[in-house]
Amino acid sequence: MSTGGSPYRRHRKDVESGGSGDFQDYGSACDPFDIVSTKSASVDRLRRWRQAALVLNASRRFRYTLDLKKEEEKKKIIAKIRTHAQVIRAAYRFQAAAGSEPEGAQKAPPSPIPTGDYNVSPEQLASMTRDHDFSALQSFGGVQGVAEKLKTNPDKGIPDDESKILERKNIFGSNTYPRKKARSFWRFVFDACRDTTLIILMVAAAASLALGIKTEGIKEGWYDGGSIALAVIIVIVVTAISDYKQSLQFQNLNEEKQNIQLEVVRGGRRVKISIFDIVVGDVITLKIGDQVPADGILISGHSLAMDESSMTGESKIVYKDHKSPFLMSGCKVADGYGTMLATSVGINTEWGLLMASISEDNGEETPLQVRLNGVATFIGIVGLVVAVFVLVILLIRFFTGHTRDAERRVEFIAGKTSVGDAVDGAIKIFTVAVTIVVVAVPEGLPLAVTLTLAYSMRKMMADKALVRRLSACETMGSATTICSDKTGTLTLNKMTVVEAYICGKKIDPPNNKSELPSRVVSLLIESVAQNTTGSVFLPEGGGDVEISGSPTEKAILQWGVTLGMNFEAVRSESSIIHAFPFNSEKKRGGVAVKLPDNEVHVHWKGAAEIVLAACTRYMDDNEQLVALDEVKVEYYKKAIEDMAAGSLRCVAIAYRPCEGETVPTDEDELAQWELPEGDLVLLAIVGLKDPCRPGVREAVELCVKAGVKVRMVTGDNLQTAKAIALECGILRSDADATEPNLIEGKSFRAMTEGQRLEVADSISVMGRSSPNDKLLLVQALRKRGHVVAVTGDGTNDAPALHEADIGLAMGIQGTEVAKESSDIIILDDNFASVVKVVRWGRSVYANIQKFIQFQLTVNVAALIINVVAAISSGDVPLNAVQLLWVNLIMDTLGALALATEPPTDHLMDRHPVGRREPLITNIMWRNLLIQAFYQVSVLLVLNFRGRELLHSEHDPAEHAIKEKNTLIFNAFVLAQVFNEFNARKPDEMNVFKGVTKNRLFMGIVGLTVVLQVLIIMFLGKFTTTVRLSWQLWLVSIVIGVISWPLAVVGKLIPVSEKPFSEYFTNIFSSCKRHKNRGGNEDDG
Repeated sequence: MSTGGSPYRRHRKDVESGGSGDFQDYGSACDPFDIVSTKSASVDRLRRWRQAALVLNASRRFRYTLDLKKEEEKKKIIAKIRTHAQVIRAAYRFQAAAGSEPEGAQKAPPSPIPTGDYNVSPEQLASMTRDHDFSALQSFGGVQGVAEKLKTNPDKGIPDDESKILERKNIFGSNTYPRKKARSFWRFVFDACRDTTLIILMVAAAASLALGIKTEGIKEGWYDGGSIALAVIIVIVVTAISDYKQSLQFQNLNEEKQNIQLEVVRGGRRVKISIFDIVVGDVITLKIGDQVPADGILISGHSLAMDESSMTGESKIVYKDHKSPFLMSGCKVADGYGTMLATSVGINTEWGLLMASISEDNGEETPLQVRLNGVATFIGIVGLVVAVFVLVILLIRFFTGHTRDAERRVEFIAGKTSVGDAVDGAIKIFTVAVTIVVVAVPEGLPLAVTLTLAYSMRKMMADKALVRRLSACETMGSATTICSDKTGTLTLNKMTVVEAYICGKKIDPPNNKSELPSRVVSLLIESVAQNTTGSVFLPEGGGDVEISGSPTEKAILQWGVTLGMNFEAVRSESSIIHAFPFNSEKKRGGVAVKLPDNEVHVHWKGAAEIVLAACTRYMDDNEQLVALDEVKVEYYKKAIEDMAAGSLRCVAIAYRPCEGETVPTDEDELAQWELPEGDLVLLAIVGLKDPCRPGVREAVELCVKAGVKVRMVTGDNLQTAKAIALECGILRSDADATEPNLIEGKSFRAMTEGQRLEVADSISVMGRSSPNDKLLLVQALRKRGHVVAVTGDGTNDAPALHEADIGLAMGIQGTEVAKESSDIIILDDNFASVVKVVRWGRSVYANIQKFIQFQLTVNVAALIINVVAAISSGDVPLNAVQLLWVNLIMDTLGALALATEPPTDHLMDRHPVGRREPLITNIMWRNLLIQAFYQVSVLLVLNFRGRELLHSEHDPAEHAIKEKNTLIFNAFVLAQVFNEFNARKPDEMNVFKGVTKNRLFMGIVGLTVVLQVLIIMFLGKFTTTVRLSWQLWLVSIVIGVISWPLAVVGKLIPVSEKPFSEYFTNIFSSCKRHKNRGGNEDDG
């Protein structure tokens, strides 16, 4: 292997590049089905493969793909609603600027009679927020006035009383919007009826029915046409039931995707509720990355900036304050934090109107689906050619008098045979040819992907993974590397302060107040209470303190409580005049606090070594400010290193008193004021313990065994990252903990693009990384040919999540922006769940391969048997009804049985599958050809020598031929049933391992056998079969059972590593070269 290539590239043709720009929509330009990633494929590429596919039933085949026409309509509707909203707002802005009412613009409607106990109507509130009508807000008495009318408290929210909440829902509406009605079962029946071949068969059945009744009377004449019609109806009903069940699964998953959880304040307590449970009057906390869940007005905010592009289409960041307090549902918090009062919900908001207009889910194709459409098209064309060939041969034989009936009489004699008999004979031939097309075109092959994805997605929910993009589910099976966050993913995210350095010494235990001077404790409590986005709630009747916020915030607030902090009292004594929200680039956050005596304190909190570097003094035991000399700085640095080496997260707390004249008094200037970042006084450095998750080491080892490299990308100190990486098994030993295995974000960032590409493969741990460093790493790895999965939780992780092949957002700590940019949401934030997703991804691919092997065996065998028999004898042993039953076993029931196999540990013993590796591997070709050759050989022997082998030469000819054909049909079906077991484990000897755990598989096999017995024993009139003796049943079973030992022997035959398809490509290329060389010699 070349040193420049990726050790994880599985196949030399699997040259995948990553990153952005030119290499997003990669795939072969000449092959419309070669789309490696549908995540960012152009509309033109998507349209091309649809046009190239051979499809019998477009409405069914493309049901779960992106509806390109609907997508265009959706964009137009969004543009229309956005334009309408902008026009209204522009009119009000003009009115406000001019101080007069613009022509045509109407004032807010006069107040309707107040509803219930509330002094304001839903229409008034909706009009005020939708039109951003500041004068209407003032007329209500501002935010406080609206809150009073809505009987809510801006600090404590609405009372947490179910009956009162229900009353609000009844008056102001619920936070839901009308959805388009789901497709009914009959719609799926109608879709299944639109299959071209089934329509042709129905027409042929109707013609056959009419002719049969005319010539033989209604008692006997309806069987031929009626049996085909009945078989077609059964196929339609079974197909519709399968499709309907799938659609219900997708519907449930879509509802789960939209169910956002967020924090509101009710009864003074912060509680997490569903977005659908928000009511008018709720006080909602907002932080960076959140989605605004309802229309409302700002109560209070610090540096609050909104991204309103989802509503306005403009990617301009809009700052919110008391002059511009209106917040629109559906917008994202780009920066800062604050609280809002919900004034309109659901359909009364612009977002609700927008979602109601486009609420129907518009599907999405996956790369595997596209590739399988290519396979189905190729097989379908071969089948179509074969069917036409059989049709022509049989018609020629029939009309030239070479076709004989069971009694060896010529079926057609020119001038003697009646027109009715001639047409009836031609219809039977035509029906057989059309049925060959039904069997040959594997319409169910691309749909099997949807089936296995629907099944996998439902099961993955139980494994704590919510799939947002179908394609990610299968792409995860090809992942060669996972770039994981540390906090909360590899660790438990349950932090506690276990060490503290205050007043230039270590305090043990960290909450030992007796060692600390009161002034230091007072400043620490002030900093902890004010410089936070969390909150502390003390129940009125007593009880345990409830702390909310991020795990880091909760740990520090808990430490503050043990130091004697009264959260509410501290917050009310001083007020925040300006804030710098925590920033993952600067790794710190700060607030400016105004005290009752007008003194201003600026408090900072953040990464220990970064805050320490900004400090020039510290406060000692005597409450004196002492200069931080070199010795003391080294003491603190050593403390940070020791804590980090013990896998603690180090956070420093510092402050700076500000002189009155340096603090702006003007509100606009204050909004633009940059908090002083230097000359700080160090108050404390604390170490937070966040233990490794149980089972994470085993999960990492499983990834290594499966050929998937795990990399840790964290914003934490490099030493903390190293300690956790050693604990988790990402780094094997201290010897591994050297550059470039262990690297700092800034070092990686400073490299040239070429250098980054060189070291990217080696990186195991990146510490003190910014979201941009994560993005650069993802781009470098993708350019190296990796299929990259990335975990992320912050808003700034969105670009990396979007850039990666699979973006994994955290369900608990993840912001709404991160979740929207992701492909899969890990609901429990656990790395072990990420590994389960890898297993499921591989399972999807493996299940599809099992189904392909099974289906192609049936295809090849059925086609060869009918073609050889048609050419040689002018008759086919498998008639239309029998072939439709075989098609049902092969397509719908086969897909259900094999596409829903649960994942096994064996899947993690292999290396990742390259995304351009052949779908049909050499192992599959070997298994498929052995089984097909065996089935064809045995059944053709029965076809040509059946009467001799059954000793029925002297029996009546019609019965003897029917018995022989029944045996062929029965043996063929049972051979498929036994081969279904072989298909479960294409590369393992024991095909029965875990079979009893898959109840669906056992149920389908059992159902197939029971139906086959009923068909042979009781439905002979419909299927043109006769009852078989127990001896012939035994023969059929033995023919089927032989496929098991045959499969074991076949697996002993070694196969080449090089895909078979490449041999044909090479032969074709050498022939082409030889031809060109010959042409050049002639020219010479």
